[in-house]
Amino acid sequence: MKDNYHYKIVAEAIRFISRGYQSQPELEEIAKYVHLSKFHLQRVFQKWVGVSPKQFLQFTTIEHAKRCLLEGRTTLEAAYEVGLTGNGRLHDLFIKIEACTPGEFKNRGGGVQIKFGVVNSPFGNTLIAETEIGICRLSFLKEDEEPESTLRAIFPEANFTNDLGKYGKLVKQYFSNWQIPNQKIVLDLRGTPFQINVWKALLSIPSAQFLAYNDIAKIINKPGAIRAVGTAIGQNPIAYLIPCHRVIRESGDIGNYHWGSERKIAINGFENIRLSSNPVA
Repeated sequence: MKDNYHYKIVAEAIRFISRGYQSQPELEEIAKYVHLSKFHLQRVFQKWVGVSPKQFLQFTTIEHAKRCLLEGRTTLEAAYEVGLTGNGRLHDLFIKIEACTPGEFKNRGGGVQIKFGVVNSPFGNTLIAETEIGICRLSFLKEDEEPESTLRAIFPEANFTNDLGKYGKLVKQYFSNWQIPNQKIVLDLRGTPFQINVWKALLSIPSAQFLAYNDIAKIINKPGAIRAVGTAIGQNPIAYLIPCHRVIRESGDIGNYHWGSERKIAINGFENIRLSSNPVA
């Protein structure tokens, strides 16, 4: 009963922040809205969401700022749109959360050469994109999805060549023979420090084995950030190679998957039959 009450309080606080982020409400204002002391709200919110109300407000603010920048607005316009007082605060927020400046985010992929191609896998047509550093994107395509358009939405300023890179060719080879390549497949990970820590933790899960979301939170020494971990897993840009499909709910339920729960079940079933006696990752 107590947990249900706290859940409703936290849900109401989240709605209040999501609707009113442009006014940049202080903790005391949020607490007053849900009829709790600010200290009680801080404790309950942190327990349920994994981050503080202030951090959740920052995440909400920056997601809206990112949309503004991608729509072509200036950094100053974006700052004012999300309720910040100017470029300086927007700059500080991007550095803290995205580890880049607003200008660098807006110019995502600027000058970067990206090779891409589509290969067949047991799990559907697979888009592989690669920079000079390594694979930056691997995703399962929907029917009629246009590969280059998908990539341009993520890297709008990059230059594209429809040709698999050297690591993409290794992935294609692996999907055909399921033998670990002699050469290491290098990844070009781009995300916040928290996201990258989560994605690196996923790489430690052996094939045909599972961990729960709370296990990943413990691996990165953030045991209270289970929901934030789940969000980062959902934003994994490199399917299969970063095995987010091996993360399930603590109850044993398969859980959600960015590319569809049916595909997640199929991938894990395939690995259990094909790879359990000879782990490859």
